[in-house]
Amino acid sequence: MKNYFLFILSCFLCQPAFSQFDSLFHEGRFRTWLLHLPEGYNPDETYSLVIAMHGGFGSGSQLEIQSGLSEKADEAGFIVVYPDGVPSFLLGIRTWNAGACCGFASANDIDDVGFISALIDALAANYSLDLDRIYATGMSNGGFMCYRLACELSDKIAAIAPVASSSTALFCAPERPVPIIHFHSYLDTNVPFQGGVGSGFSNHHNPPLDSLLNAWSVYNNCQLTNDTLRDADDFDIFRWGNCSCNSEIRLYITHDGGHSWPGGTASAVGDPVSQFINADDLMWDFFQQFSLECAITAVAETEVEKAKIVLYPNPASNLLHVDFQGFSNRGDLQVRLLNLPGQTVRSFRLEKQNPSSFELNVGNLKNGVYFLEISAEEKRTIEKVVIGNY
Repeated sequence: MKNYFLFILSCFLCQPAFSQFDSLFHEGRFRTWLLHLPEGYNPDETYSLVIAMHGGFGSGSQLEIQSGLSEKADEAGFIVVYPDGVPSFLLGIRTWNAGACCGFASANDIDDVGFISALIDALAANYSLDLDRIYATGMSNGGFMCYRLACELSDKIAAIAPVASSSTALFCAPERPVPIIHFHSYLDTNVPFQGGVGSGFSNHHNPPLDSLLNAWSVYNNCQLTNDTLRDADDFDIFRWGNCSCNSEIRLYITHDGGHSWPGGTASAVGDPVSQFINADDLMWDFFQQFSLECAITAVAETEVEKAKIVLYPNPASNLLHVDFQGFSNRGDLQVRLLNLPGQTVRSFRLEKQNPSSFELNVGNLKNGVYFLEISAEEKRTIEKVVIGNY
């Protein structure tokens, strides 16, 4: 009987559990997560991975219930992991360090980007992951963390799907275009879609969603901005398209719900969930279109890939000197300076016979992050500029 029990136990342990807790030691702390393997997981096949990050006051196991992503993983055949943020000392409230947000993690500069990178490496060492198809989603503070991962871990994260969130990662320089599908509600007062300080506990300012995604359209080199695909009584869809690497940005905003996961499970004390859309279905359909396999620019092997802008000083407080190369045999060039929301604040043309350098007076502009764009016909290159005394 004893040997029979040991046989049953060993067979159980040799099979992957559907949802299981695990941990690793990172930066002096044990970091934990809940892993869900899809039904019928086969180590001889490769699987996409979705990293799902909880909101403030939440946990990985709580987000599994709230989102329903494990059921979607079983249906679609991908792996989903629910990592835990670091708990605060007194109340044990878990948060993510998404930059200027949120709570204990941000105040103590927790290395959450490093943890997520280490988590990916640990899972890749033990499970059959398609390393070109790793995606991130998150609710509220977890959605803020998605944007930080897109900024700082774009070499591992193929696309993101933030939910009921925004971004405080203003100084962003992704190594490649990152496709984004963002879910929000017009009724969300915790992170208002029009920006400002919400009604939640984080007490920080959020940029308007269209400004945030306009900025990302610059990072992704999108030609089509803020195009309305759907304007209806139940939900609206906006798109930023024609981007490098065939990437895309989509924004779904519902007229119901609130600070919650669309199509998910409502909590006892939280806002109702949207009945008009299902975030799990939409994000998975979106994710499947993108991987890390694409080159950095969609116009590879053209002069724009070789084009280079040298800016100095940067940061600049008065005159910005610009040298540029890579536009040989060019015609006239269009020069634009764009602010973070993607609005043009300076614009002029350089005629063909002009030298490949110029100076730009930025002394009367507000301090902040800008983007200098130089283009000729379909050739285009962009460089980030910081203006102000830092």
